[in-house]
Amino acid sequence: MTPLRLMAKAPAETAGTVLVVPGHWRDKRLVISPLAGFSSALTRRLTSAAATVADPGSSEPIRLPSDPDVKATSTVIAVVTKAGSDESLRQALGTALRGVSADADVVVSAAGASAEQLRALAEGAGLGAYRYTRYHNGNAKRPNRITLAIGHKIDKTSRSAVSDAGKLVSAVSLARDLVNDAPNDLVPETMAQICRDTFKNSQVAVKVWSDAQLRRGKFGGLTAVGQGSVHPPRLVRLQYRPAKSHRHVALVGKGITFDSGGLSLKPAKAMEWMKADMGGAAAVLGAVKLAADWKLPIAVTGWLALAENMPSGTAQRPGDVITIRGGKTVEVLNTDAEGRLVLADALIEAAKEGPDEIIDVATLTGAQLVALGPHVAGAMGNDDALRADVVAAGDAAGESLWPMPLPPELRPSLDSPMADIANIGDRNGGMLTAGLFLAEFVPDEIPWVHLDIAGPAFNDSKAYGYVQRGGTGFAVRTIAQHLRDSD
Repeated sequence: MTPLRLMAKAPAETAGTVLVVPGHWRDKRLVISPLAGFSSALTRRLTSAAATVADPGSSEPIRLPSDPDVKATSTVIAVVTKAGSDESLRQALGTALRGVSADADVVVSAAGASAEQLRALAEGAGLGAYRYTRYHNGNAKRPNRITLAIGHKIDKTSRSAVSDAGKLVSAVSLARDLVNDAPNDLVPETMAQICRDTFKNSQVAVKVWSDAQLRRGKFGGLTAVGQGSVHPPRLVRLQYRPAKSHRHVALVGKGITFDSGGLSLKPAKAMEWMKADMGGAAAVLGAVKLAADWKLPIAVTGWLALAENMPSGTAQRPGDVITIRGGKTVEVLNTDAEGRLVLADALIEAAKEGPDEIIDVATLTGAQLVALGPHVAGAMGNDDALRADVVAAGDAAGESLWPMPLPPELRPSLDSPMADIANIGDRNGGMLTAGLFLAEFVPDEIPWVHLDIAGPAFNDSKAYGYVQRGGTGFAVRTIAQHLRDSD
């Protein structure tokens, strides 16, 4: 990620390639934010220059040439669409940073910013500066560094705000990188190794179950889904146990590193972004990392259920009956409803530790996209208060979730004459029947929320705000905010 740093100098007096200044439109007139810390004369010159090149009311950044009173080579006005909103500030900074050239030294105007504003500025800039460069041989680089110029002596509050933002950007960037990795490079065993490497010499303990251990332990969902691939499944447990923790939250992530649909093969077009089907596991990894980096006084256990769903002579078949960890049997009617099978194993194992709550995250159903579109996740579960808390945490963090029901009237559609339950039910309300399936593997006494992030986990269209094309890292910030609110 592009490093974030604080500087006590005034923004206009800080050298760099580009100075990014928040501003907003009011009655078709550009208003430069007080965060700029500019003199009246400089403000008048920049607003006058902007009037000649900008479309009033547009949310696009306004790019201006250099000014004698600005040490940066050029100035960009980051247009805030809703003045006073931290999320609008994040989005504006993200949009501006997406357009910054490679190797730029970026200065962000943060004169007199509150801690909340400073965090929003740093998060938006850091997330907008993200570039995925692994497979580019050319000049696909990210900005060199981001300096937040605050115009006064650096105090503990300011330093802490930017430090926290940097750790958040790092965790989200890790999740984005994993989702963006090509599926020939990210298979279950390599993702498990990334977990080991990420938490080497840290407070987080990592345990990995091999294919043989999963078979001996009768993790029937993971082994059935993974049996068609030459890359065997893995289950990863990440344990963060700070001293004097007073709560224990379990996080469970779906980690299908590539989803062909198995023998119930997906259409070719639908497979193009199925490398993103491990977005839930990536979010759990990022959230655990952030909890540890922030040193939250709350115990967190992350469970990553990793498998590759492929068609082959050894793949599971429609009509197979499998036994999930704990003994419940499932009739597999569609091998493309595989995520719920690996999650079932992990939910059973997570519940055995007796956490205070469980949150699972999964790119689970196409029905989520149909119901809520590409930017809003569905939140459902067995505890309305917990669901409301998680939705509120998403709102505070800048991620949109919508509370959804688990109607008991849909549960009979999952009945099977051959097993305890079938893996698919009525296609009408498919997001909800998938949630009802998962509910079968969570004890009633443990509050549980399921987040279906099928749409928001991967941006397959035009970039917007601080979100580039590809992996978004969705749910890392929501979960981390919820953990922080719970401490």
